[in-house]
Amino acid sequence: MGLLRQRKQPAFKGSGLVVFADVHEAMKAEQVLKGADYGVRLVAPPPALRKGCDLAIEMNLVEQFGIERLFREKDVAYVEILPLAAGASQPLDVVKVTDFGDWFMVTAGNMKVTFNKETGVIVNTSGGGCPDIPYLHAELVDRRLAEAPDPKDIGFTLCALMLHRALQECLVLWDGGDGS
Repeated sequence: MGLLRQRKQPAFKGSGLVVFADVHEAMKAEQVLKGADYGVRLVAPPPALRKGCDLAIEMNLVEQFGIERLFREKDVAYVEILPLAAGASQPLDVVKVTDFGDWFMVTAGNMKVTFNKETGVIVNTSGGGCPDIPYLHAELVDRRLAEAPDPKDIGFTLCALMLHRALQECLVLWDGGDGS
């Protein structure tokens, strides 16, 4: 089996978690916050904090009032914003990298993209259960990373978003990152 590595993520001092009831709202919220230059990341919340959605947004808790105001302006529905207590269950990064020697496999949520390190060609995608998976697989496999369509532009589901995340990490690795 290959070497599994977690991606290094920026630390958020005074972290908070925005919890959602719906995946689409979590995706919309991330887009709204990044568009407003907030330093946030999409994460999997600890099971005890989930409110019907397997995604949450980790944010700097001191920015809570600005984020709440932006959500009101942009009509983003969220359940609540919670502080992440030290020592409590922490959110999980949705992206992991496994080195299989000639290939990297990047996992984002339940979705995986595997590419050849030497050629940059996507050799496989797998995971998920969304209806657009067969189409996304057909569009990505046997394409060079830089030439592959972005799954978020051609898909419509959480699986497409996770394939987008995996593809973005693949591109970082291909451009000389080491996945750590």
